Amino acid sequence: MTIPGLLLGILFSTFYGVLFHLLTGGGFNKLILDILLGWLGFWVGHFIAERFGWTFFSIGPLHWGLATVLSVLFLAIGFWLSLIPKKPEGTG
Repeated sequence: MTIPGLLLGILFSTFYGVLFHLLTGGGFNKLILDILLGWLGFWVGHFIAERFGWTFFSIGPLHWGLATVLSVLFLAIGFWLSLIPKKPEGTG
């Protein structure tokens, strides 16, 4: 991985997290969570594509296609899990 590829990946994954946050709303903590999920999904997707040699929409050394798909998937799962109501304390 080159430095420009790493910076481009950080830029794309941060953009996905921020865009998702703008679409779904929430506070500052939710913004941080969305950015972290965007990063995590993006880099997991990139390294899976790297490991298996998949070149679905690659930009130089960056496996952008699968990285984008997994970033969106991680963001969607995180959003879905955030909708689950918390149990009040003391109930079991």
